[in-house]
Amino acid sequence: MIRRLLRSALLTLAFAGCSVPQWMPLIGENPVTDEPPKAAPPTSAVPVRLSFSGPKTAAPDERVTDRVLAIVNNDAITLSEIQEAIAVYRYENRDRATENSDQLVQQFLTRLIDSRLQVQEAEREKIVVEEAEIDEELADRIKKMNMQNKEEFEAALKAQGIPMAAVRKRIADELRRGRIVSRKVRLRVSVTEEEVSQYLEANRPKLETGLAYHARHVLVLPEMGAEDAAWENARIRAELLRSQLLEGVDFAELAKQHSRDASARDGGDLGPLKRGELAQDIETQILSLAPGQISSPYRSALGYHIFRLESKDTLEGEGLARVRAQIREILFREKFDTRLDAWLKEIKQRAVIDVRLDGQL
Repeated sequence: MIRRLLRSALLTLAFAGCSVPQWMPLIGENPVTDEPPKAAPPTSAVPVRLSFSGPKTAAPDERVTDRVLAIVNNDAITLSEIQEAIAVYRYENRDRATENSDQLVQQFLTRLIDSRLQVQEAEREKIVVEEAEIDEELADRIKKMNMQNKEEFEAALKAQGIPMAAVRKRIADELRRGRIVSRKVRLRVSVTEEEVSQYLEANRPKLETGLAYHARHVLVLPEMGAEDAAWENARIRAELLRSQLLEGVDFAELAKQHSRDASARDGGDLGPLKRGELAQDIETQILSLAPGQISSPYRSALGYHIFRLESKDTLEGEGLARVRAQIREILFREKFDTRLDAWLKEIKQRAVIDVRLDGQL
């Protein structure tokens, strides 16, 4: 039975998000270009009228899949909906899903209640979805499923016993839910430039940690012999190599000939690096340079190093613009989630929700 549910759920849920928890990615959902993706965490618990349907009995017949688990303002949520959503979740998270069935039922039921309330709120606000919009969305999703045409899709639905009307209703509900969330939440959230600047200054060290840089390197090792003399000899050789570089000798060729580091075969290229990847003293020497600048010989426990900074990201210019855009998205998401949670609690508090669980699922 679960296998049958999974087959039908994978097909049906690919065309609707209203019957799955909102933190799961929705197949075919249009990306938002100027705002972060919609996040809809479940609301915290609020009082609902619980109705327990009697003493525990033997396990129910597996063929019974339409038992009502909750009534949301006279709108039923059935066992089959929960089973479909859980089947998909377990399939997509088969290597890491650890929750037991009771936990999943509670989690998914909470999210399905939230989803159903949003659809009802959209209907109350008289949000209309035209048939042409459903056709367009359906065609787009059929294409993303790599099906040749609508006829092939309808045949797949028929093979699973899924009515086309049910799929169209789910798509319509998803579109309604997106529009009511946009009207009640997204359009009422804004982030000011002052808020972005405050976040930037408060988190500058952490933000700089993620910036990348690119450098080249020559390593001169001390030769065998008296320690002081060997190190002095290595310093002199490093100074001579630096002089050649300052006169225009190609850094990559010089590194191939004289560097004793593993990067020599790549012309001393250390490749793109994130801040924090190298030893702090080495990274400090590199990042103190301007792009194209060659360092003075720097002594480490290994030998003398000569660095040339190729490029580095900074919190200035284009780099600053990128970071500010990321901060704006972070702040928008935080405000969006907070406002969404408050709105869901508000509509839940004025709803009549009758949850019917008897432990026999």
